[in-house]
Amino acid sequence: MTATETAVTATAAPARRQIRPPDPEAVARVVAAGLAEDLTLGDPTTDGLFGPEATATMSLLVKAPGIVCGLPIVAAVFAALSSAVVVAPAVADGERVEAVPAEIARITGPTRAILSGERTALNLLGRLSGIATLTGRCVAELSGTGATLLDTRKTTAGLRDLEKYAVRCGGGTNHRLNLGEALLVKDNHLRLAGGIAAAVSALRRSAPRLRLEVETETLADVREALEAGVNRILLDNMSLDEMRAAVAIVGGHVETEASGGITLDNLRSVGETGVDFVSLGALTHSAGSLDVSLEVVG
Repeated sequence: MTATETAVTATAAPARRQIRPPDPEAVARVVAAGLAEDLTLGDPTTDGLFGPEATATMSLLVKAPGIVCGLPIVAAVFAALSSAVVVAPAVADGERVEAVPAEIARITGPTRAILSGERTALNLLGRLSGIATLTGRCVAELSGTGATLLDTRKTTAGLRDLEKYAVRCGGGTNHRLNLGEALLVKDNHLRLAGGIAAAVSALRRSAPRLRLEVETETLADVREALEAGVNRILLDNMSLDEMRAAVAIVGGHVETEASGGITLDNLRSVGETGVDFVSLGALTHSAGSLDVSLEVVG
């Protein structure tokens, strides 16, 4: 261990259940795309300095407190370059690291593979850990309100499966992975389809087995959606007083979800209105990257 490292102190993320891993095909696709960006013309720097027989031992460090996410993806990056690279994690995805800088994995193997894959591995690890960390903060903010934190489809193109995995690592709940998993009628749907009643009627005929959620902007919309027989009502950009009134109107007959204009500053207040869910696009579209690095041991 170098002078810049400390022993890792890790605790499980609050209320962390068994975390469903990302789709292996999605991981392989993202890893291949990331490596292709860097290695289209090879890595003449690394190849010119080190022969195929050279080996190295590296320490994977996290330099800011947060929830780790992406260690299996790191392993997949290096495995794509050489089966001889060994990634030995010191923590598991979904664990919070407080005492930093801290070693979260030790990596050994061919020098060429490690150095050529370094940036792709760190980019993914930092991005996913940043999402998991922000999600963990939001879950803690909602604790005790009874509301469940949801993500959205506001994800980075090509990274959705991995970013939604990061939300799970932070203790959040995924909404829809894709458009086909559930029916969600939003404002543009409603304008083009002739309103809530008409849209719900059409969708109950065309896709009767899918759960149906409708976006509402006013309390009148809430009443119409409730009468139409939806499964969940989305309260879009409503004030806290409007949310409380909407929850009272619904009376627990269907689920309610708050969305729009929600930040860390008002998140708890939104949860305290009595809504069942709070969806937050910022989990994936505004999360920063956790500071991570790869350093030579010894």
